[in-house]
Amino acid sequence: MAETERPLAEHIALVTGASRGIGYAVALALARAGAHVVAVARTVGGLEELDDAVRAAGSTGTLVPLDIRDYPGIYRLAKAVNERHQRLDILVGNAAVGGQRSPLGHVDPNSWDEAMAVNLTANYHLLRAMDPLLRRAAAGRVVFMTSGAATNARAYAGPYSVSKAALNVLARTYAAETDSTPIRVNAFNPGPTRTRMRAQVMPGEDPMTLPAPEQVAEKILDLCLPSFSETGKLYDHPAGKLLEFRQPA
Repeated sequence: MAETERPLAEHIALVTGASRGIGYAVALALARAGAHVVAVARTVGGLEELDDAVRAAGSTGTLVPLDIRDYPGIYRLAKAVNERHQRLDILVGNAAVGGQRSPLGHVDPNSWDEAMAVNLTANYHLLRAMDPLLRRAAAGRVVFMTSGAATNARAYAGPYSVSKAALNVLARTYAAETDSTPIRVNAFNPGPTRTRMRAQVMPGEDPMTLPAPEQVAEKILDLCLPSFSETGKLYDHPAGKLLEFRQPA
C-alpha cells in the first residue's frame, strides 16, 4: 500500500465470498485501506465476524447474506448500492466452488451446473448489474479470482477448470469494452492458498506449507488501488508478476 495509510477512504468496495478464506481477507484489507465494504456471502456467522473486524479496523461495512446464484438478488443489491452510494469503486468477484472431481463422463449434471452458476454466470450478472455503478466511479477497479487450472487442464477437474477458463475470457472481454474508461479489469490467480476449498480438493496436503489468505489479499489490494493502471491482465501470485494473456504459439 503505497499511496497513503488509507488510500481507499470514501471508496465503496463489493466483495463476494467474503465470509471466509481469501474473500474475508480481501474484504478486511480493503477496510483497513479505508473502504466501505459491501460483503456478500451465504454464511451469516462469517459475515458477522468480518463486520466486527472491519469495525475494529476503523472502517464500516454492509453485510449482504446472499447466495450468489440468486441472480435477481444481485440486481436488488445493485439497486440498493445505487440508492445508498450512487456508484461502486471496487468489485472483487471471489465466490467460487471447487466442483466435482471425477472424469467428465461421470460428472453429475447438477454439479456441473453449480460450478458454472457460481464461478461464471454469477460474475456475468455482477458485471451486468454493477456496470453502471462502476462507470460512475472516478477509478473503477474489478478483480476476478481465477486459477492456474484455467490454463492447465488436468484430468478430473473439468467443471472447475472450464468455469475458470471462461471467467478469464469474461474478464478480458469486459476489460476490452472498458479500455477507454477509467475502469481497470484484471484476473488474479492466488495459487495454492490455505483455504477450506483447497483442503477439500487436496486433503492430503499440509496447509501450513501454503500462503495464508492474508498474504494473498495484500497483493489483491494493490490491484484495487486507483494508481493501478493495467487492465486485461493476469496477476499470478505464485510467480509474483503481472502476465499478458497470449494466443497459443
